[in-house]
Amino acid sequence: MRAKFVAIATVVLAGALFLASPVGSRIIKLLSWDEQIEANAEKMLGEGRQTFRFDTFGDEAFWGGMLQLHQAIQGAQFGGVGPGLSPSAALALGLKVDVDALPSNVVQQLRHGRVDLNDPAVTLLLLRHDAVLGVKGFFNGGNTLQSVGITCALCHSTVDDSLTTGVGHRLDGWASRDLNVGEIVALAPDLSPFSNLLGVSQDTVRTVLRSWGPGKFDAELILDGKAFNPQQISNGVVTGTNVSAATLIPPAFGLAGVNLHTWTGWGSVTHWNAFVANLEMHGSGTFFDPRLNDAAKFPIAAANGFGNVRNTPDLITPKLPALHFYQLAIPAPQPPSGSFDSAAASRGQVVFDTKAQCDSCHVPPLFTEPGWNMHTPAQICVDDFQAKRSPDEHYRTSPLKGLWTHQKGGFFHDGRFPTLLDVVNHYNTCFGLGLTNQEKSDLVEYLKSL
Repeated sequence: MRAKFVAIATVVLAGALFLASPVGSRIIKLLSWDEQIEANAEKMLGEGRQTFRFDTFGDEAFWGGMLQLHQAIQGAQFGGVGPGLSPSAALALGLKVDVDALPSNVVQQLRHGRVDLNDPAVTLLLLRHDAVLGVKGFFNGGNTLQSVGITCALCHSTVDDSLTTGVGHRLDGWASRDLNVGEIVALAPDLSPFSNLLGVSQDTVRTVLRSWGPGKFDAELILDGKAFNPQQISNGVVTGTNVSAATLIPPAFGLAGVNLHTWTGWGSVTHWNAFVANLEMHGSGTFFDPRLNDAAKFPIAAANGFGNVRNTPDLITPKLPALHFYQLAIPAPQPPSGSFDSAAASRGQVVFDTKAQCDSCHVPPLFTEPGWNMHTPAQICVDDFQAKRSPDEHYRTSPLKGLWTHQKGGFFHDGRFPTLLDVVNHYNTCFGLGLTNQEKSDLVEYLKSL
């Protein structure tokens, strides 16, 4: 009995010593709930980044299989159609190249100007290396494209131009305000899926696509068929007629703590990711939003059952949690040193918080309202065209952090105000603020500093 007791005691002591050791302590930690949370966060961050950058959700069946976009990219030289898409033409359309995805020898050749940027074969090389942001090529084993798909990064990433214009390190979450989505889609040889859906000719579809311009996209076109805003109004004044219905591509950073997403607040980030992946990217998944069954507001969506989409296999739904997590982890970038007047910005902050009353809606540090951050068109003195294309017919209070990254293309949902000063002047008139020119200038500097 004594020997048995000693043996048990020895085992217990050995176990205790092991658990007290570094290896044993780690095992204890791994079994703790905090460690499980941290491990899950790290896992979701990595999976979400991969999804954001490279997952097509099976949409190559649409962009390549139906529209045959890959045939226009590779050109007749490689079995496609037309001249093909050269790197110089791709860069002119706002497509970006990830320098970190390229072999070192290719980087050196690019750095010394030894790459023929007018050769579509180089575009195929870039696609084989997954170096074109948001565009994924599927190859036949050789140099010929079999299909092409798109990812979230197409519209919501850019590069830092560290190698040359349009070629550099990835900047996930930044709005791609150079990207001419409409012109890229218009390259597709077969636009019949859109023309059949909208009930117009392919030529008409191309005209509409080309009306969007750089940095804009019209997500509601396939829901209501409205291609142009008949009257753009600000502060009761008509500022444009038959303006493209496309809206500016928003940034996908700084969204942690922000409730509704998109200019007109369709839903949360997760809702919009599911919406876009299924209806805009044309991936294979599941999407449910019965608001799209409203035939008066969304005649095309209602007629085609877009309010209840079911696909097998579902390549989207399993990816939404990690994708959401990654997007919420992307912070708004800090403005570069020297990009604004610090003294003026300090004075502008006082104007923002007091006389201009900006902080009543753009509540720091979120710079939008906590909660249901929406307003009627009348409350912000603009027309209701875009608002009426959404379920709640309101405009969202957009977060202001990182404004300096997306000044190109203008401000508000449709870019109607070319500069931040134009925005300040609009609200000065709308709310009768009585700001002086100095206060306006200081306020602009503060907005640039966020």
